[in-house]
Amino acid sequence: MTKHSKDWYAATPAPWPQPVLKGHTIPGYRYTSKAFADEEWQKMWTKSWLLLGREDEIPEPGDYQMEEVGPEGIIMARQADGSIKAFYNVCQHRGARLVFNEIGSTDAFVCPYHGWRFELDGLLTKALDSEDFPEGDPCGKLRLIEIACDTFAGFIWVNLDPDCVSLKEYLGPVWDDWQPYRVQEWKRYLALTANVPVNWKVILDNFNESYHLPAVHPQSDALVEENYRWTQFDMSEEGHNRMWMQSGSPSHRLLATGEPLMKPALEATLKAWELNPDDFRGREFDTREALQQAKRTLGPARGYTYFDDLHDHQLTDTYHYFVFPNFAVSVWAEGFHFLRARPHPTDPEQCVFDNWWYAPAPEGVTTPVNTAAGPVARDAEVEHVVFNFGEQSLGEPIDQDMAVTPGQQLGFRSRAYKGVYLAKQEHRIRRFHEVIDEYIEGKRPAPKRVQAVAAE
Repeated sequence: MTKHSKDWYAATPAPWPQPVLKGHTIPGYRYTSKAFADEEWQKMWTKSWLLLGREDEIPEPGDYQMEEVGPEGIIMARQADGSIKAFYNVCQHRGARLVFNEIGSTDAFVCPYHGWRFELDGLLTKALDSEDFPEGDPCGKLRLIEIACDTFAGFIWVNLDPDCVSLKEYLGPVWDDWQPYRVQEWKRYLALTANVPVNWKVILDNFNESYHLPAVHPQSDALVEENYRWTQFDMSEEGHNRMWMQSGSPSHRLLATGEPLMKPALEATLKAWELNPDDFRGREFDTREALQQAKRTLGPARGYTYFDDLHDHQLTDTYHYFVFPNFAVSVWAEGFHFLRARPHPTDPEQCVFDNWWYAPAPEGVTTPVNTAAGPVARDAEVEHVVFNFGEQSLGEPIDQDMAVTPGQQLGFRSRAYKGVYLAKQEHRIRRFHEVIDEYIEGKRPAPKRVQAVAAE
């Protein structure tokens, strides 16, 4: 891209449209009821675009990934022509799963039960004793059930509804917002997955508000504006939302505490961009603009060439997105904090939580990547670690979030819980639940066939 006019470097992001809220009370059964979880699965999960795999992790024909979502396993396979197809991980003979590992490479999917062979495009080409079927030879007739599949920001997205809207239409304003960061070129530096004893919505509720920051993340006031009066909250008609928090300077909440405004985290950030913290003592709220100017000047020479395509506020500030139904992400100029919760296949009071981190890998840059679980070397081989909640750390900020969730799950079981009493800055939670109900009531999305998928 070429550099933009001065207007591009605007001081604030343009707000999104604000849908009218209906006043959902969010009763506790939504987090505990098996019947409600079944409704969610049948009417919402199977109608939404879901972020699953990563394009660069299956670069060659025959490479595949498999991810679990609720009761389903989804295979995403690179085709001979370079495209990606997605299939249910189910043999069309007697229902056996075809693969169990999360990543691999093959020239075909062979059922471990009876040896049926499905090619990369899903077509059955080999079955033992194929002449012995009253309905005729299944080869060339049966195929794996294909799922709508598309890519965006380097990720693989799927939709279990064959009549789904396009991914671009589904993502709405998110599609344009993420383009300048070039996330498709970034590398994963952290991959932690925990089985957590809470409903999946407990985790997403938490990432749909910043009201908890002073109590749960007291360290964040050094670099992030925690005061809601200085934060922009956006909601979209598509069901997604965005929170813009000014960052790169202290929170105005510190003014009431008497604590120092220049904390170690801010000092380190200034030094990293060749700014002297002593120059800002007594005017700490000027550091945000100074950091923007320093990144604008120094970034491209350090390999961050895409900085030229970012607004000034994108160079320092925290953009936290919720992409319906189950993906939250904090986006900075130099990091993409991937936060995803997936439902348990049978128990509404459990879920799978993914805490991953992506960052650019510019040529020549050797400084470690600062992830949510600490610094990681740029050339590190990142292992995907799966564990039960409490067995190991997820990194300080996420440990802090997760520490409060089991108690909230317990509270939702109580007859004393009568529903929410929300501040305005928490309204994105209400919107989240209202969109879930719109799916359950059959109001979303408007059917529109965007690609033909096999349904034999």
